[in-house]
Amino acid sequence: MNQGKRIHSIIKAVGFSVVFGLLITTGVSADEKHHEDPTKIVTKIGVGYSDTASLSGSIGLDEVRMLNGRVNDTGEWRIGGSWLFDLGILNFNFSRTDYENDSYRNNYSIGTYVPLSSFDIAPAGWMLFPMAGYSYNDGEMAVPSDNDLEDDYVLMRSKAHGVYLGMFGVRPIADTDWSVLAVAGGAVGSENYTSYWGGLGMSYKINKNASFNLFAFLSEDDYGNNNKIGGSFSYQF
Repeated sequence: MNQGKRIHSIIKAVGFSVVFGLLITTGVSADEKHHEDPTKIVTKIGVGYSDTASLSGSIGLDEVRMLNGRVNDTGEWRIGGSWLFDLGILNFNFSRTDYENDSYRNNYSIGTYVPLSSFDIAPAGWMLFPMAGYSYNDGEMAVPSDNDLEDDYVLMRSKAHGVYLGMFGVRPIADTDWSVLAVAGGAVGSENYTSYWGGLGMSYKINKNASFNLFAFLSEDDYGNNNKIGGSFSYQF
């Protein structure tokens, strides 16, 4: 078994272990949080549209454990779970992302958000959530053809593992139900893999259960770029 397959198996084992832990253990309960707080354990359903229509949802198993997923009409998908602790949340995710020229990337990751509000840090009213984690990617990337083939690109198998760092922020606007959203991050890994992403948006809380957001997001890695402008609506049960 080569190194890539071993790493792939390890990540799957960790993911299944976290799922098992989500189903059988208890932890620290969460206080009432902002509706865009990434450490919030909640049961909800959502619909969205950027270049494609998407359906998303999460199931709060209790006050500290949650399963979630997302799928769009082109076949891209994500499934994962979360486990809340005193000072942050542990997340795992499996996902598929498609790019131009039939290239695609499967991602397996485990990481965390840490709310800086736990340390009484909220510069200029921003709720900040540093993120960090480990990821493994495999898929096929389109590279320019170097001969006289009919196609301009050929697909090359690619595998890489690495780490990512980033920051997510929420800035509630005083005396309104609007909030500003921002995110930025990057990743480096084996085989000279690099990635970066960033986005800005606005979120509006319609009532206790419903909210919507508008966003612009860009990302680029060795597989291609994935830039989006869109919006989504979610309803919390």
